[in-house]
Amino acid sequence: MKKLRLLALMAVAALLLIFPAIVLGQPVPPHVSKLVVSVDGSPAADGTEVTVWMNGTVQVASATTSGGKAIFKIEGEAGSTGKAINFKVGGLDAAEEDTWEQGGHADREFAISVSSKLAATKAPAEPPKAEKGKDGEKGAKGATGAAGIPGKDGAKGGAGAAGAKGATGADGAAGADGAAGAKGATGAAGSSGGGGGLGIISLILAIVAIIGAGGAFVMGRRGG
Repeated sequence: MKKLRLLALMAVAALLLIFPAIVLGQPVPPHVSKLVVSVDGSPAADGTEVTVWMNGTVQVASATTSGGKAIFKIEGEAGSTGKAINFKVGGLDAAEEDTWEQGGHADREFAISVSSKLAATKAPAEPPKAEKGKDGEKGAKGATGAAGIPGKDGAKGGAGAAGAKGATGADGAAGADGAAGAKGATGAAGSSGGGGGLGIISLILAIVAIIGAGGAFVMGRRGG
């Protein structure tokens, strides 16, 4: 008996686990909606495109109007119930918003409207201004570059001013003795009485002449 009860409990538990999976796996009725579309207060022209968006981010259906109306079938699942449904008419956002539910609005109409004038006067949003970033940290000093090519020689400068006169040099060494001068002329003959004295005087004059000639020669060489 205990074994039978245990088996029965296990079977019931298995059914409880399987049943939700079966229920969740079953398809749910789509959201069906009959839209009455107006643009600027007048029925939308035939062929106007109407798109349907779930939560404003994912397009789930589209159709074109006929006689100012459009019919939609929006697929979903059990978890889609209550999600927002948005509409665009010719690319313009409709003012109305619907919610998804199983079966949708099969027995009644749902009116949506757009204003082309409002879209034309709506100023485009200005893009955010980019903020200037902070200056980065100063980088490390780079390596020394290679030596450059030597430049060409500069132009030759003009002649410099004359320098100051140098100091007088020291006296040169004494020159060598000059050659012996020519023999002087023979003096006149002295008188008989004083011949000896005149001869001595003549000799002295001759010696003086020789010395003078030698001195003149030496001075001439020093001056050259």
